[in-house]
Amino acid sequence: MTELKRRVAVFAALADPSRLQIIDLLTLGDLSPSEIELLLGLRSNLVAHHLRVLEEAKIVSRTRSESDRRRSYLSLQPEVFDTLTPVHVSVPERVVFVCTANSARSQLAETIWRGSSEIPAASAGTHPGSTVNPGAVAVAERHGLRIDRDARPLPVEEVLLERDLVVTVCDSAHERMTGRDDLHWSIPDPARSGTPEAFERAFDLISRRIAALTSRLRSV
Repeated sequence: MTELKRRVAVFAALADPSRLQIIDLLTLGDLSPSEIELLLGLRSNLVAHHLRVLEEAKIVSRTRSESDRRRSYLSLQPEVFDTLTPVHVSVPERVVFVCTANSARSQLAETIWRGSSEIPAASAGTHPGSTVNPGAVAVAERHGLRIDRDARPLPVEEVLLERDLVVTVCDSAHERMTGRDDLHWSIPDPARSGTPEAFERAFDLISRRIAALTSRLRSV
């Protein structure tokens, strides 16, 4: 809760256009209050108010000039932005992606994951189809990845192990698994239209979600 309260305080302090402008300026260098007034065209009392909020949230700090002791400079505390990052996720032994038929979205997710992480991955379906969707095979190939077009879609019961991180990539699978998944990504089914554009969009959405997840994985 301490970390959460800290994040809330920082976000609250930044929830003002003028304060965000001050932060933008301080990312490039230290400034005195009077310099901030001139750059932003704000009254001195308003700048003083904004700086007080930012200092109380420990987003900026103030130091006296070594030359003119009547003058002070504001500095951005760069580590504050580390506190805005959500909590990390423990590195799993394996990631399993689940959709309904295990013919498109989960196959794509498994393939994209294998291309971006050394953590093992698998995929499964709540009601597996008979074959892998050719559209999924094609879009993977366009991005330099490979899905085995002869692979047999597998049922969840044959694939899941106790310590897997389970990610559902379709709404139906999420709702059918009723809490057995750890994460849910609501990816529209590209097979509904079957167009290359639909599969490209699914590929892009899954790639973004995988990049976000892998960036938060940390060993315990």
